Amino acid sequence: MEKVMVISGGTRGIGRAVVEKFAQKGVNIAFTYYSNRKMAEELALSLSQKYGIKVSPYFLNVLEPEQYKTLFPKIAKEFGRVDIFISNAIITGRAVVGGFGPFTRLRPKGICNIFTATVTAFIVGAQEASKIMEKQGGGVIISLSSTGNRVYTPNYTGHGIAKAGVETAIKYAAAELGEKGIRVNGVSGAPIETDALKLFPNYQQIRDEVINRSPIRRMGLPEDLAGLIYFLTTDEASWITGQTFIVDGGTTFGTYPNR
Repeated sequence: MEKVMVISGGTRGIGRAVVEKFAQKGVNIAFTYYSNRKMAEELALSLSQKYGIKVSPYFLNVLEPEQYKTLFPKIAKEFGRVDIFISNAIITGRAVVGGFGPFTRLRPKGICNIFTATVTAFIVGAQEASKIMEKQGGGVIISLSSTGNRVYTPNYTGHGIAKAGVETAIKYAAAELGEKGIRVNGVSGAPIETDALKLFPNYQQIRDEVINRSPIRRMGLPEDLAGLIYFLTTDEASWITGQTFIVDGGTTFGTYPNR
């Protein structure tokens, strides 16, 4: 039986690395995009031709999570099933104004947008995915998180708060969906070298700090998370649920000596 993976935000960064990893494994893929339809269509065509799998892009605005209620039935109709859902998409730009910055400068609209795209989108997406998975006898749901809720990261307050929230949501979802044969986990990365990170005004500072904190002495790459995410969807991980796994190059322990 060919599996079907659904991921939000599949055209760039971590999402694209995950899409490519699953494609290599022969998994059929439905991924969402927001701003670049041409890029999404080109990626889908390239992967389907290269790996002989079914790949389709779908528009999604994570600031409107209710879109999942029509998106998942559409995907299930086209692919026949949904085995895996990965909540990955993030927001940048104007939408995060008032949410990206020091604690004392946070503003309600920015905070709410970040929370919507991170926590609410995961909840609604997982609810809709689980409806399909339950009828099939089970499935796997994974949310991306960030070590920004464990280690102080300048200007990351709003995101860090939301990531802490999504990690708690993962636990509750796992507790309630387990009896339906659905496992729910999280993967939390330290700052990863992506286009989204480069939009941070203090990008170079973050990059230098990550390298300084890591005994491996390099930034994390999207591919560093993709392998663990794939493993968590396999039968080898069949007794793992309600957990958030940290992939941080050792950075959450602290700054290492002799640097």
